Amino acid sequence: MRGGATGCGTVVRWLKFNAVGALGIGVQLIVLLGLRSGFHLDYLPATALAVEAAVVHNFFWHERYTWADRVQPSWRKSLPRWLRFNLTTGGVSILGNLALMKLLVGLGHINYLAANGVAIVVCSLANFLVSNEWVFAPARLCHAFV
Repeated sequence: MRGGATGCGTVVRWLKFNAVGALGIGVQLIVLLGLRSGFHLDYLPATALAVEAAVVHNFFWHERYTWADRVQPSWRKSLPRWLRFNLTTGGVSILGNLALMKLLVGLGHINYLAANGVAIVVCSLANFLVSNEWVFAPARLCHAFV
């Protein structure tokens, strides 16, 4: 990993990432259950909305916990970072979840909550790498040539 992260530091960050992710899974599954059971939304749009709810939740926790040593939360800096996070991990999560849900639920007839759990796990590693290396990357030092 870049940014001077040691192997041990990366493991700790990965554990923090997964702790936040576990909370996000709860958010995602509760929203998915509510949209399906309460609003009778089709499983695909319900999945997209549930994933987005988890993405927003996770961003704020990652900024203040997982990568707190790399960032200073502020509206001016957080908004562009949130956009990068939403476009990258949000894109991976939404597209990955929708594709896997279509495959597992639509074709495989697996329960939508179980299929969603599988989709979350599959997308997790890609999301960590993108977040660690781009969204929350350590500041690059610029050296002036004298």
